[in-house]
Amino acid sequence: MEFGVLGPVVAWESEPADLRSARHREGEPADLKRAQHQVGEPIDLKGAPVDLRGPRHRAVLARLIVARGRVVPAQVLVDDLWVDPPAGALSAVRTFVAALRRAIEPERAPREPPRLLVTSGPGYALKTTNVDAWHFENALRPSTPSDGPAVRAAGSSGESGVRASAPRGGSAVGAAGASGGFVSPEERLHELLAGLGLWRGPAYAEFVDEPWALAERARLTELRLHAVEQIAEARLELGLAAEAVPDLDAHVIEHPWREDAWRLLALALYRSERQGDALAVLRRARETLVGQLGIDPGPTLTRLETDILNHAAHLTPPAQRTPPAHLTQAAHLTEAAEHTEAAHLTQPGRGNQAGRVRLSGEGSSGVHLTQVGSVWAEAAAAYDRAVGGTRARIESTVGLLRNLAVTGGGGLEAARRHRLAAIAAAEELGDPDLTARVIGAYDVPAIWTRSDDEAQAAAIVAAAERALPTQDHASIRARLLATIALESRGSRSPRAREAALEAEQLARGLDDPALLAFTLNGVFMQTCHRAGLAPQRDAIGAELITLSQRHNLFTYEVLGHLIRLQSACARADHTTADDHAGAADALAARHELPLVAVFTRWYAALRDDTPESYRAAAALLDDAGMPGLSAGLLPLALAAHAVRHGEPIPTADYGPHAPWVYGAPDPPPGLLLEVYWALTAHSTQDPELLAKAQAALAPAADEHAAGSGLLTLGPIADYLA
Repeated sequence: MEFGVLGPVVAWESEPADLRSARHREGEPADLKRAQHQVGEPIDLKGAPVDLRGPRHRAVLARLIVARGRVVPAQVLVDDLWVDPPAGALSAVRTFVAALRRAIEPERAPREPPRLLVTSGPGYALKTTNVDAWHFENALRPSTPSDGPAVRAAGSSGESGVRASAPRGGSAVGAAGASGGFVSPEERLHELLAGLGLWRGPAYAEFVDEPWALAERARLTELRLHAVEQIAEARLELGLAAEAVPDLDAHVIEHPWREDAWRLLALALYRSERQGDALAVLRRARETLVGQLGIDPGPTLTRLETDILNHAAHLTPPAQRTPPAHLTQAAHLTEAAEHTEAAHLTQPGRGNQAGRVRLSGEGSSGVHLTQVGSVWAEAAAAYDRAVGGTRARIESTVGLLRNLAVTGGGGLEAARRHRLAAIAAAEELGDPDLTARVIGAYDVPAIWTRSDDEAQAAAIVAAAERALPTQDHASIRARLLATIALESRGSRSPRAREAALEAEQLARGLDDPALLAFTLNGVFMQTCHRAGLAPQRDAIGAELITLSQRHNLFTYEVLGHLIRLQSACARADHTTADDHAGAADALAARHELPLVAVFTRWYAALRDDTPESYRAAAALLDDAGMPGLSAGLLPLALAAHAVRHGEPIPTADYGPHAPWVYGAPDPPPGLLLEVYWALTAHSTQDPELLAKAQAALAPAADEHAAGSGLLTLGPIADYLA
């Protein structure tokens, strides 16, 4: 039985095969065929895939593989599988283990002890050596330390040629193999290509956010990048410099912090009689390292540039060999299997709640603002040094933007601006999976039903629609559909509501509370298409609060309270609204969410219902970064106040609200829908338009035109008479 974690977690029935078993066969080695195997399919074409059942079954298997044969206590499995373990979680783990045993040992007799997934003491262990990640590590072992997972630092031995990293007496590629025998350069290249060919996608692909997988994924990622560079070294040793260039060029673009990759690329170009291009690469390396990381190139790159200019003798390639025919072909191994392989600086984790440090002077712990700032700067610098690939940077950027969006006006504006740039960058790479993840990862709770930037929202919706047909996984599709629903706020198209409901349906079939909260936000946004829907929105808010309290999704808990505040205003139930406003403010203070005060202060102004209170609340909008909310809101509130008090509607710049202040048909869906229709009923002199407005308001006859929680026109019944 073979197990695969270099991509989605899989298992397939196969005879264990040594990666070097076909080295001496005539023609193209079988290992090279493995290296060129179609990404995404089991590597062993003779093997039959094994049905591993559901995602939690695969999570148990993956967790045991991470343990490398060590026992994982059952309680640890429970804690790793659930944030809030349900009653009977331990029994469920036993059920998962039993099902896995049946799947991976189908011929085991009923009372025969298991050989692979064994019970030991308080837990379980997977006893096997047939894991693709371990085969991959074995392929790298001749030039990596043999005593553990550490990877030798990318650098140089001091010369500007091929790195001498092998045991004394051998070259980097002509070294002792894993079995102890001498490995020729040709064989070494075969082995490296075969090892890298085992990758089918990101390691532990379904578990990218699981804390128990992060360290192993990061370690395997570093090994994979190291393998790309070892392949380049092997090709240089074999005199195949021109064949090394394409992969190295792509490698440095995606991972510009790796100085040894720049060195190898420049050397490969020089040995391909492209001295000018080699010098240009070294200049590009300097610009990239200084511009992106703020560091100067190391002495190895500097010395290589001098050596190239001087045509140093040690740069001359070794005596040309006559390699086998299959090596002179373009055995091109790209990095398409890597969608993104980096730990995030702000890990989304469960519910996308990044750990926050309170930057408010000295707290009870004695940590000063300057100390915290230093920690941030050092962590950011370390992250920038460790993760520099284009894909990793793009995906990590979304995690930062998601947190930036809830910090205040400037942060929200910056998040909007850079979000679209990240999506565009992902699409330019031609990686639909990366694009889908980047689009769907921005799960920032949204309460207002008018877009801050309609052109940008339309571009995001279009990108999500382009990505949707490329995705089969339910969770990714749900995120794309929820994004379409959220970014289509105010749209009259039925597509927006259809997307919201489909996203919710998908999310309810998955065990992902954060995803369900995200999709419920989309449903809320599309539950404003007619008057009288405040009760439905209230139910969404209630579910969000319950879900969020159970799973520590505090930003969605705030959203739930604000939604229920709004629906309570529609019922003129200000006691309930007060409770939800207080709860939202308490959460905002605890978790540093300054934008919450914009909505709770406007609710307080609605309660006071004076021009002065509305003007005071409007002051919070100046730096909120929410033009979809702020444009014309204060004049609209003052107009509503005037109508309620029998005063003429003042002349003012009503912005997007202007058509309905003086009476107009067909207002857009949103939380102000009842207000627009009520103003139209109040202002119009057209009997047909009046009848249309009253018919539209009829389903909300028992409510107040106050469902926004920001302003009120009083009982809707007053406009139906």
